[in-house]
Amino acid sequence: MTERIARIEAVVGQHVRRDISRLVDFARGNLGRAARSIATTPAPHVGIVVGFFIRHANPPSPETDGLNGMAHLAAGFAAAGFRVTVITDAPCAKAVWAVLDALPLKVELEIVDVTEAAVRRLRQRLAADEAPLTHLVAIERVAPGSDGKPHREHGWDMSRETAPLHLLFHEAGWQRPWTTIGIGDGGNEIGMGSLPSEIVKDDIPNGPLIAAQTPSDHLIVAGVSNWGAYGLLGAVACLRPDLTSALLGCFDRHREREFLAAAVDVGQAIDDSRIDRLGSLQMSVDRIPVDQHGDLIEQIRALVLSAPAAAAAVHAKGG
Repeated sequence: MTERIARIEAVVGQHVRRDISRLVDFARGNLGRAARSIATTPAPHVGIVVGFFIRHANPPSPETDGLNGMAHLAAGFAAAGFRVTVITDAPCAKAVWAVLDALPLKVELEIVDVTEAAVRRLRQRLAADEAPLTHLVAIERVAPGSDGKPHREHGWDMSRETAPLHLLFHEAGWQRPWTTIGIGDGGNEIGMGSLPSEIVKDDIPNGPLIAAQTPSDHLIVAGVSNWGAYGLLGAVACLRPDLTSALLGCFDRHREREFLAAAVDVGQAIDDSRIDRLGSLQMSVDRIPVDQHGDLIEQIRALVLSAPAAAAAVHAKGG
């Protein structure tokens, strides 16, 4: 199992547009630890925080990265009997809802305004739930940089259109009741605050400004943030062979295309938004066509299913 998870981690951490090798090296092993934390928890309740809004896109919309990762995690975990709550903010709500509407099983959706007060109320309510979150996963969700504001990779301030959902993961003086997992690819996402500051500052363009300050218990660094979520789903499936069929029931290239089509056609999610070009509606994530993402999904799926059928399930910590 450990070897297979390490191979999955290598697949999702491969280089794409920029050299993130030092980020990947630092985070190595976290995929397995994050997956084990979920796999060994009785009755997991997994929250998924998602949505990266691009005001300067055409139309102004969240980007596609993060949405399919959320979809596959939510579909797999719900099918396995886990409770799932997806969390986003008002600017990203349409796209997130559109993708969730394409899932075969319905999961809970929390939409919050972009104010600190709204996020604090949500945090209080989530903690007071009869079955509160056991895990909170952020996928491609921006966190404050060195100036206390969230930034795009170019350095643009996103604070006006971004709810401070990082407050669900960390705040001085507040004790978290859930385990946190951050998934990102650019250094400015929730969880990247776990990295030594010099890595992001030296290796990421505009790193001294955009480097995320919010840490997480487990940090998964991927070439594309969606891939980190795919890796987490695959790693949990490796550790829970009794649930593999359910976890991977929607994890294939056909659902990948279906989820992305919902994000783009209904939710108006965009891709390829750069400082010199507005993002647009297209079937790609991080400028990579959907079929290539489907290839990676099939690669992870094959690694999971290559595990011996007789492998013992992991039901308790240390198992």
